[in-house]
Amino acid sequence: MAATRRRSRAALLVGAGLVSLTLATTTVMAEGEGEGRNLPIDLVHNNLQDAPVAGAVWAGGPALKDGTKICSVAAGSDANVNLSCGPAGPHNETSIAVNPANPDNMIAGANDYQLALNPGGHVGFSTLSRASVTFDGGATWTVYPIRVNSTYQATGDPAIAFDAVGNAYYATLGFRFVGPVSAQNPDILASVSRDGGVHWEAHRLAQGSGNEGSVGDLLDKEYVAAWGNGNAIVTFGDFRLAQKGAEVNGHLFATVTHDAGRTWSTPVLISGDELFAFVSTPVVSADGRIFVAYENFADSDTGRNDYEVAELSPQTGARIAGPFTVATLIDGETDYPLGLGSQTYQDSLFRSWSAGNIAADPTNGAHLALQWSDMRNSTIPAPDDPYEAVTNSDIVVSQSFDHGRTWSDPVAIELAGDQFQGWSTYDTSGRLRVGFFDRSYDAANHRYGYTIATETSSGTLSFSTSQVSTALSDPTKDNRWFAATVNPDFPSANTFIGDYSGVAAKPDGGVVAVWTDLRNTTSFAGRTGADEDVMFAAAP
Repeated sequence: MAATRRRSRAALLVGAGLVSLTLATTTVMAEGEGEGRNLPIDLVHNNLQDAPVAGAVWAGGPALKDGTKICSVAAGSDANVNLSCGPAGPHNETSIAVNPANPDNMIAGANDYQLALNPGGHVGFSTLSRASVTFDGGATWTVYPIRVNSTYQATGDPAIAFDAVGNAYYATLGFRFVGPVSAQNPDILASVSRDGGVHWEAHRLAQGSGNEGSVGDLLDKEYVAAWGNGNAIVTFGDFRLAQKGAEVNGHLFATVTHDAGRTWSTPVLISGDELFAFVSTPVVSADGRIFVAYENFADSDTGRNDYEVAELSPQTGARIAGPFTVATLIDGETDYPLGLGSQTYQDSLFRSWSAGNIAADPTNGAHLALQWSDMRNSTIPAPDDPYEAVTNSDIVVSQSFDHGRTWSDPVAIELAGDQFQGWSTYDTSGRLRVGFFDRSYDAANHRYGYTIATETSSGTLSFSTSQVSTALSDPTKDNRWFAATVNPDFPSANTFIGDYSGVAAKPDGGVVAVWTDLRNTTSFAGRTGADEDVMFAAAP
């Protein structure tokens, strides 16, 4: 692909995605392409090109009643449980939560793609997030729809949390089609279940405007945290777009509920006058305080971001302290190779980024940790071509003992090859646990497993690691979904495995994890390749 790098404020806004189907903005421009495409979504690649099957177009998803059992799975002899039952189609961007009022009740979520093949051989697709629910500690799982209403033909970016009494909150983006290849800029939705994840009640928290290439507000990357009896907070990004979709700024907002999701407050600005803030994650501390972590554009010379943390009001969601800078990330425009215009890794095309999340120690209200991935231990600058690059992305961690006011020097969990898209939580003993995609199991740095890193004791930032995946996944070739061939030695490389994974703590001191897994094969429309499944595992 003929391309040139350029510096821009949006160089690191690689996580924003339209139902996670469009490629993200990077610092690549095709030769001869005009200016004015400085967007968090790369409009050069529309939904036709980035659908799970080449040539697919938007189509309405299946009309399912609330509480419908879509399919069920049971755990077998393998320690990993494949939660992706039902018709053929990919699943990615995983989230999981454990009910503190009933630890045998867990909910996992993912982007779930519905595909339809008509008699003429054309493929229509939609993306409606689902809830995989267990009431027996993971022995059996049943998948239920997150039913919004007919207004929304697609949802994405799932995020799940339970409050202390067992109300479940499932936040997503909501999309309305405006044609076979495009959708309006999404709304922020939150659905609430009061029966452990079987039935859901949907609410719109914020409304986007415009569509690809127009003036409007592109809402993106919402996440949720919950606490007490009926309290929850959702934070999300708002990219303000001008003529032809030119990016004006990126701000963050928060909205709260105190009646178990029946009503939500008017969203309030939490990123202040920061020009480009994005990918926020909230957390509730042991002493009931609310913190949010997010990336903010920091350096116009390198295109790198800072990670920042602010404290929010539990009553209103408004910012009451901060932001406090944690670290500058090594995630700039020349720190990664570029696969089809997106930041990626060695011999790969799937998009990735530095974003992680913030976690709170249940044994110490002042103790917080933040994890992300970056290229501080890789060879930089990286070549544009991922098939010429040798990469070494690492999971990086920093911690605070004063409610996020000051942060330790970053510590990398140094393993061979690439580690990325981590998620963290503290276990009941106050040890930080981080789950992540991990290529250290393959000397070629191609296949990944899923690893849980466990802090040796609370506050040390020293970790042991263990593989919880029982098979490896190869995104570099022979994939059925999101497949593209740039290098003939790597046919049908995967271009999208999602932007994050999920880990949650259990009351017994262990953790559970869900991730995008490619070990299985599937056939659709006459072609066979690696599937994309939601895989579940528990770790002591």
